[in-house]
Amino acid sequence: MTELLSPAPWAPAPVDADAHLRDILRRHFDPDTGSHFWLSRAHTLGFDPLRDIRTLADLRRFPDLSDELRTVPVEDLIPAGQADRPFEVFESGGTVGAPKRVVDSVSRTLNVDWVSTVLDSHGFPRNANWLHVGPGGPHVVGRTIRHLAQQRGGLCFTVDFDPRWVKRLLAAGRTEPAAEYRDHLLDQVEQIVRSQDIKVLFITPPVLEALCARPELYERLAVGLEALMWAGTSISPESLRQIEETFFPRARVAAIYGNTLMGIAPQRPRQEGDTHAAVFRPFHPQSVVEVVDSATGEAVPYGERGQVLVHLLSRDMFLPNVLERDTAVRVRPAAGDTVDGLADIAPLPSQGGTRIIEGVY
Repeated sequence: MTELLSPAPWAPAPVDADAHLRDILRRHFDPDTGSHFWLSRAHTLGFDPLRDIRTLADLRRFPDLSDELRTVPVEDLIPAGQADRPFEVFESGGTVGAPKRVVDSVSRTLNVDWVSTVLDSHGFPRNANWLHVGPGGPHVVGRTIRHLAQQRGGLCFTVDFDPRWVKRLLAAGRTEPAAEYRDHLLDQVEQIVRSQDIKVLFITPPVLEALCARPELYERLAVGLEALMWAGTSISPESLRQIEETFFPRARVAAIYGNTLMGIAPQRPRQEGDTHAAVFRPFHPQSVVEVVDSATGEAVPYGERGQVLVHLLSRDMFLPNVLERDTAVRVRPAAGDTVDGLADIAPLPSQGGTRIIEGVY
């Protein structure tokens, strides 16, 4: 008989994923508790979600309806069973077209609270001030970082940040104005760190690279910074090594991967035998993430690269079978866990005929 391993401190308590799925389906397809979005489409599916969908594998029967999130009235997305709760609206980055919109009441808070426990495992300080150098509204990451800072007993400073404008400039080949905008971001960072005690920094790799090229600003941060979180764009193993070992050797360094639809997958603590510097672990089973062959739809073998496929299974939103614009390497579950990891996140060169531009986020 195989010995059962206790869950790692940074992994959520084990949940019966198939039972969770069936509970979510009951909420979203029951006429008394479901959303107009799904109730109005149920008859077009060709199967009965409450009777025929029993396991996570069955989710592949659903169509990817995420493109409809670009135009659907957001009121249609709110489940009747959750309508007495306050909801917020968030948008995707709009990299490959008009932004997609999602609604959220409690599910992202659960995700963020778990991320905070993962940060404890990384040694991130509590009762420390954060500086968020990243998008605010309508992107969900701004609220996420503020919530993390508050949940961990700190204040959160923010910098104005519009990644869509930078992507627009780069798409038009206007690299000089894009560089000026990046300098504008760093000017705001400098104004904050001159007078405030910043211990935790959230930033994207391109802006961090530019920050390190400003000697006075870099030195101010490097002296007192205790933790650094990066996210938003891909990073090479060598660049990450330099951040950890050369530029910020005194700081704890960790990353998060995620987006508006899937939620947050934090970097799990490194384990003996890891071959990837950053392995991300989704908030399963609220976020079920697969790495698949884009041609066949089948899961790729461990150690192979594939396209990221997301199923969002929350009380606030049900959104299955979303093929993301990212690729990743599929990593075996860590010791004491059962959920696959993701590593070496990178964008597709293009999607739907649109060139992917990472920009500053």
